Amino acid sequence: MLAVCAAVAVAALSACGAASGTGTDGGSGPGGGPGGSAKGARDDRPPGDPAAAVRGAADALTAAGSAQTRTAMEMATGGTRVTIRGEGGVDFRKRMGQLLVMLPADVKGQPEHRPITELLVPGALYMKNRGAGVPDDKWVRLDTTTLSDGNLVTGGATDPVAAAELLRGAQEVTYVGETDLAGTKVRHYRGTTDIARAAQSASPGVKGALEAAAKGFGKGSVPFDAYLDEEGRLRKVRHRFTYVKNGVIDVSSTTLLYGFGTPVTVVLPPSGDIYAGKIAE
Repeated sequence: MLAVCAAVAVAALSACGAASGTGTDGGSGPGGGPGGSAKGARDDRPPGDPAAAVRGAADALTAAGSAQTRTAMEMATGGTRVTIRGEGGVDFRKRMGQLLVMLPADVKGQPEHRPITELLVPGALYMKNRGAGVPDDKWVRLDTTTLSDGNLVTGGATDPVAAAELLRGAQEVTYVGETDLAGTKVRHYRGTTDIARAAQSASPGVKGALEAAAKGFGKGSVPFDAYLDEEGRLRKVRHRFTYVKNGVIDVSSTTLLYGFGTPVTVVLPPSGDIYAGKIAE
């Protein structure tokens, strides 16, 4: 399935050739992008069980309702590195979101490429301006429960809902310390999460996609760094995936959440606007 559908993310590496990424952290700092490293960490005593705090982050986001988000997905293989960025909003109660995903300028061999609009809904990913033979006025719909990565990588951005739900499988978690992230005091946790374990306790709208990812990834254990605010809400998370697709691809996916409570409206395209033809890679 990924060979047909995943050109947005994985195939970008082969299309990019000698492209160079914009930084190994996939962002411009804690105040300007999702990949920046928070500064000033202290080895404070953790407030309670670190693993329990991280596993509860998804529930805290559901209680918050919605948020704005920025994403950065950096992929590296064979000396080539590319970064794909996204920005939008997500409704954690409805498990829906919308992103504008920006490809590197030379992924398509031209100076600019229109942002890809992505709609994230339970069990599906919709993409417009997908390219690869899809008419400009048409949408592509992918069933995330059939994708071998559960859309943790395919769309060029990890679904923020899935990024949080993935932490339900957190284990071997350590508390790094308290630090500042874009003016907000947060607690930094580091550990690994097991995709299959996360799928077992995931919300119904995300469960099928994580079950697919548990089968598709070569390694079920995913290292992460998570930053939670004083209300237990996830402010930033970086997952590091290893994906096998024409070689080993190392993927660092970062999600930044802010502007909690901002209304998010997702309108699905009518069935007549869904492209039914063959999708080129």
